[in-house]
Amino acid sequence: MIRMHHNSQGAFAVLALLVMLAASVAFAASRSDAGKDPWSASQTVEPAALAAEISSAKSVKPTIVYVGFRPLYEGAHIPGASYHGATGKPDGLADLKAFAQPLPRGTNLVIYCGCCPLEKCPNIRAAFTALNDMGFTHLRVLLLPTDFNTDWITKGYPIEKGH
Repeated sequence: MIRMHHNSQGAFAVLALLVMLAASVAFAASRSDAGKDPWSASQTVEPAALAAEISSAKSVKPTIVYVGFRPLYEGAHIPGASYHGATGKPDGLADLKAFAQPLPRGTNLVIYCGCCPLEKCPNIRAAFTALNDMGFTHLRVLLLPTDFNTDWITKGYPIEKGH
């Protein structure tokens, strides 16, 4: 009886360990899939770094493309940024591809939206994927975790208004 009790405790411990292991694997998988972005860390740029890059007299200015909604672009955008449609919609994505087609694939290209929190943005992932698939080798996403106003304008980085 003691032996049987000992074995059932061991079996229970193994079962509990397996359940905990399965739960942790499932949790890790759900976390990694939930926030999966198509870009790597090296394909991003922080607002302060981009502001310094565009303000520097020494560096070649990147080609900056706004991929969000026109009213937001006209309200305020990064100086020199061009507008090529909200890329969460087929016509905006087509406009972006048509703009990008003649560009050299080594162009220093920065895309941004900033319409809402980056994790919920309907535009940036489609734009990045399309340009990446076109073979751009120096493509970066401006990281605006909250939105353009909070992460760029209120920090005092340069803006232009209108189109």
